[in-house]
Amino acid sequence: MHDSTAPPTALTIAGSDSGGSAGLHADLRTFFACGVHGTTAVTAVTVQNTTGVSGVVEVPPETVAAQVDAVASDIGVGAAKTGMLASAATIDAVLDACDRHGIGRGGTTPFVVDPVAAARSGEPLLHPDALDALRHRAFPRATLVTPNLDEVRLLTGIDARTRDDLLDAAKAVYDFGPQWVLIKSGHLPDDAECVDLLFDGTEAVQLPGPRYATEHTHGAGDVFASAITAALAKGASMPDAVRGGKRFVTRSVADAYPLGSGVGPVSTFWRISPRSY
Repeated sequence: MHDSTAPPTALTIAGSDSGGSAGLHADLRTFFACGVHGTTAVTAVTVQNTTGVSGVVEVPPETVAAQVDAVASDIGVGAAKTGMLASAATIDAVLDACDRHGIGRGGTTPFVVDPVAAARSGEPLLHPDALDALRHRAFPRATLVTPNLDEVRLLTGIDARTRDDLLDAAKAVYDFGPQWVLIKSGHLPDDAECVDLLFDGTEAVQLPGPRYATEHTHGAGDVFASAITAALAKGASMPDAVRGGKRFVTRSVADAYPLGSGVGPVSTFWRISPRSY
């Protein structure tokens, strides 16, 4: 055997999904399919399947931070993303660890904050103090923030219902201080297309894509954010990374499959093999 060059690395700071469809499982699948070695800092263990979440056990904040320290000090982090950050204490611990290792604005490592704050039903997943910590502590450190429309509503109070509302939503999130904002509009009910909006405080770029008639969209937001993170780990510019992530998640939704008796996952399998199931 001979040593080969290690691939780029990306870190996901997120919760587990026992159903294997979302959370850090979706992130790791996406990193692999995008040619990136994935590492993890587990924030919470969820008890869930395709019908919903029936339990959550939070990992102690100091243990979450220790995972970030362990990975960053030895393996390194080409880019990092967050998923479910269960509490304000976890958010603070993660941000302190990221600061120690130059992850985020002011450092050299891109930091994607996917503010997992709403369940598929639109119900809040986070306590008010955690929402506040996201707004005022996590967002100002983020290279990119990627809320969906339910999360925009929880974070800003803006209820975006049409394509014309997306820029207002982006500006409101941008005002919290991230470098870039990506508004994911998959939940727009009446738009024939799925148009996401990337905003840097000055220029807004629309990213149109097809809207597929499938209910199997579990993990779509995670896959989108982690595909962007993988591209950033490879050195892509933010606009190129987001365009690449959009292409990746669009194909993943097109290949979504049924699982269990509820909502199935989007599929990253399209990237590595012909569809055979």
